[in-house]
This record gives sequence, structure tokens and C-alpha cells, in this order.
Amino acid sequence: MDDPLSNNRTLRILRNAEDGEYGVLAQICYDAQSAVAVVRAAERIRSPAILMMFPVTLKYAGGISFLRFCLDLAHEASVPIAVHLDHATDQDDLEYVLDMAAKGAKFDSIMVDASHAETDEENVLLSRPYVQRAHEMGIAVEVELGRMEGGEAGLRTISDAKLTDPAKAELYMRGTGANILAPSIGNLHGKYINPPNFRQDILKDLKAMAKGKIHLCLHGTDDLPDELFLRCIENGITKINVNSAARQPYVQSLLRHLGHDPLPDAIEKATEAFASTCERLMRLFGSAGKTN
Repeated sequence: MDDPLSNNRTLRILRNAEDGEYGVLAQICYDAQSAVAVVRAAERIRSPAILMMFPVTLKYAGGISFLRFCLDLAHEASVPIAVHLDHATDQDDLEYVLDMAAKGAKFDSIMVDASHAETDEENVLLSRPYVQRAHEMGIAVEVELGRMEGGEAGLRTISDAKLTDPAKAELYMRGTGANILAPSIGNLHGKYINPPNFRQDILKDLKAMAKGKIHLCLHGTDDLPDELFLRCIENGITKINVNSAARQPYVQSLLRHLGHDPLPDAIEKATEAFASTCERLMRLFGSAGKTN
């Protein structure tokens, strides 16, 4: 029997990134313009990319119709681009996206986020059934071991962070059956009050465990210095989730231009502000020109 994940777009992109030792921008999009911007940037510099959205955005934007728009936009691009659902924490959200997949609108990958569980064992029990169902549909799955502080759009806020224990990671990933691990290494969702102090030793241990088997994803990237991104890539990160770095220039551009420019011009300038930030990050992560 063929493996449903054998041609999975997200996994193919991340395998190439691991082999080439670069990172891939996984950019949160809130609307059609930001999705267009990600594809524009990726095509302009011949970079792979991952277009991401939160469950709240998917529901607000029209559910299956918006997902189909993003899938068409990404999959018809001239460079490899996958579509990923970030932080599906609730049963209702997971059932919603799996139902859409059964109707033919299928994410390339989703995050089954059970990091709110009290124990790692509970995390596995909550995650595994959805991982199995997603895999049967050819959808790759990301999970989180440990717990990151903070919150993002439409997500619960977590205040009791728990670092990932590398000694438990291999057993956890086998238990869930997932493909991508989002570790807690001192990162958080939202703004850093103090300079971030990422536990690179945890990443190094995870890299040794993960090589050739699973992929590592970095969350909590607001306002990180370029040098820290590069260290994380060196230590095994291939998928790099980004939210506000591109969103804020987009919003600021809209605010500047909506009052006096024609609406299409204002939207185009904001889209280009978003795309320019994505392009800078793609170049930083080393993915420019890596489309094979």
C-alpha cells in the first residue's frame, strides 16, 4: 500500500531544507492580500515557502472557499509552496479541517496543538487520533512538546511555560506519530519583555535525534535578531513560523495610504510591504534560489 505522505508538499519542502541546511519561512496570513504577498515574494527570489493561517482566520475568511483559494494560489505557483494550519488546539477546529479535507479542500499540513495538556502522556493521547486521521488523508502533522508562554490571534494564552525535554522527544514523536516537532526552548508567543535566551543545547540534542526522521519548527519569532535565527537554523530548525514581522508593515502601510490613495493602490502598497519583508526573511534563512 502506498504511503499517503509520500508526496506531501510540506514534508518535501522541509526535507530539501534539511539537506540544504537552510530554513523555510512559514508566514501567517490573515487575508487574501497577505497570501498573495507570500507567493509574490517566493516567486520573485525563487524560494520555497509555507503559507500559514490560524483557525480563527480560516473561519472568518469563509472556511472552505478561502482554503481553496490559498491552495490554488500556493500549488499553482512556480516555486514549491505549502499551506499549513497553525495551532489547531480544539477538537472543533480539528474536526472542521478534517471535514474540509474529506470534501477535497486539504491542507498540506496542520498543527495538532495539545501543549495545554497537563502531562506529556495526555498530550500524546489527545494528539495521536488526529495525527492518524490526518495521515490517512495525506496531511502532515506538527505537534508541540513542552509548552510556550503567550498567545496569538484567536488562541488561548498560556502563562506556565515548560521546556522541551530532549530525552523524552523521540518517545513522544513515536507516540504521536507526527512529522514536525515544535519545541519549547525559551521562545514565547508575542513580544519578548527581556532579550530572548533560547536553549540552543536543547535544539542541538533534538537535531541529533530528529535527523532524517522528523523536522523541527521554531515558534515565537517576534523581533528576534537575525543572528538568533541563523543559530537556530544551524542547530536543526527548518520551518520558521513568522507572524508580526510582515503583518505590521502591511498594517502600517494601509494606515498611511488608505486616507488619500485609491483603494487598489493602497492595497498594492500594503501587499508589497508584506512581500518585501517576506523576501528579506527568505534571504536571511538561506532559501533564496532553493527551488529544486
